Amino acid sequence: MDLLTGMKLFVRVAETGGFSAVAREAANTQPTVSRTIAALEAHLGVRLLNRSSRAVTLTDDGRAFYAHAMRALEAITEAEACVGRRHSQPTGLLRLGSPVAFGRLHVAPRMPAFLTQYPEVEIELSMNDAFVDLVGEGLDLVVRVGMLEDPSLIARRIGTTRRVTVASADYLRRRGVPLTPNDLRQHECVVYTRLATMNRWHFDGSDGPVSVEVRGRFRADNSEAVREAVINGAGIAVIPVWMFTDEISSGRVRIILDAFEPNALPIHAVYPSRRQVSAKVRVMIDFLAEAFGHSPLLRGDGG
Repeated sequence: MDLLTGMKLFVRVAETGGFSAVAREAANTQPTVSRTIAALEAHLGVRLLNRSSRAVTLTDDGRAFYAHAMRALEAITEAEACVGRRHSQPTGLLRLGSPVAFGRLHVAPRMPAFLTQYPEVEIELSMNDAFVDLVGEGLDLVVRVGMLEDPSLIARRIGTTRRVTVASADYLRRRGVPLTPNDLRQHECVVYTRLATMNRWHFDGSDGPVSVEVRGRFRADNSEAVREAVINGAGIAVIPVWMFTDEISSGRVRIILDAFEPNALPIHAVYPSRRQVSAKVRVMIDFLAEAFGHSPLLRGDGG
């Protein structure tokens, strides 16, 4: 079979959810498209699509193959472009992932400058605080804040985020101000459940590292929820300093435990493989590393 044609048609069927629209795009017939996909399934030895009278949906194998097929087709597109008039320019769609708050504050605002610099690249930004499966989600590149635990992924450090211990002025008036990390055991602490250390918080003090297990009645898997809980007086949190700028300046939120700095977190650009790293991924990593290097809130070693 013509594997490349089969992959192209399969990708478009997956994206449109049907055979008819793809047949019109390809100036072909619906039965021909259906037969081509069936031949692709026979070639792979798996079912890629669930077919019914109402819809066409991806199987688990189909979702996995879709991600790989997209990468293969994009690689072919870039290979074709490299011998054409646009050989010096990164091209194509870049699927970029980021944590929610970090994406809102530090990735999305920088994208207009990137698009101006690279007019042949399109960006699709997916924001999720979970450590998603890059291949399964079809992502080319993900920005991750925190320690990395998956050795199969390739990462470049592009910054560092300082964290602080904070609480609202209202909460501190009601409950008092803790003077040491051990005092946190007597307080309501807002725990970010995506953090690898969960409710064990680590600090650097004048006498060395300190860790304390905290408790609280509110926990969240989203840093935006932690932020709002702190602002509204739910308790104390350890959180990146860039989550609170106006609130700290106005005094609504206060930094506490100044003598005990929470451990900083690395910021990495993560991608699936060293092989066939596309030009658009390389320039995005370089762009973010340079941008974060100029930010006092995100500046790290960038190595």
